[in-house]
Order: sequence, then structure tokens, then C-alpha cells
Amino acid sequence: MTKEQLVQKLKSAWYIVRQIHREKATDMLEFEVKELQNLFSLMVLGSLVGLPSPPPAIAFELIPLMEDEIRTMTSRADFAQDPLGALVGMLNID
Repeated sequence: MTKEQLVQKLKSAWYIVRQIHREKATDMLEFEVKELQNLFSLMVLGSLVGLPSPPPAIAFELIPLMEDEIRTMTSRADFAQDPLGALVGMLNID
């Protein structure tokens, strides 16, 4: 193996390691964004679970913008009776 081949293999290995770390970081950020969206929707629609809610005028203005969050909340409510299903849903196992 020549020096150039060794350098090329090391560059390839380094590229693969960088890609793996980027994908992990991206997955962590996507999970964090989803959880922040869930927290926001819980804060806005907290009255449904007994938490203090913002003034109704503000909540009503935000509801059209929260279509995806409301879908997520209703799907999580469906999974509340099936803990294994909720775990599989969070892990994105098909």
C-alpha cells in the first residue's frame, strides 16, 4: 500500500465518521424540535389537561397555526392506552 492510498483511505474513513456524527446531531435536533412543539402546544392548550392556559383570545389566534401539534397531541392520546405502541412510535420502528 502506498502513501497516497493510505491517505485516501484515511480521508474516506474520516468522511464516514463526520457523516455519522452529522446524522446523529440532526436526529437529536429533530427530536428536540418535536418536543419543543409538544411543550408549546401543551402550554397553549393546557386547559385540556388541567394546566393554566393563556388568555382565550391569544389561544384562539394560535390554534390555526398549531394544526400539526394538535394532530400529534391526539395521536399521543390514542397511544396513552398502549404504552408499547407509544414506545415504538417514539423510536420510529416500523
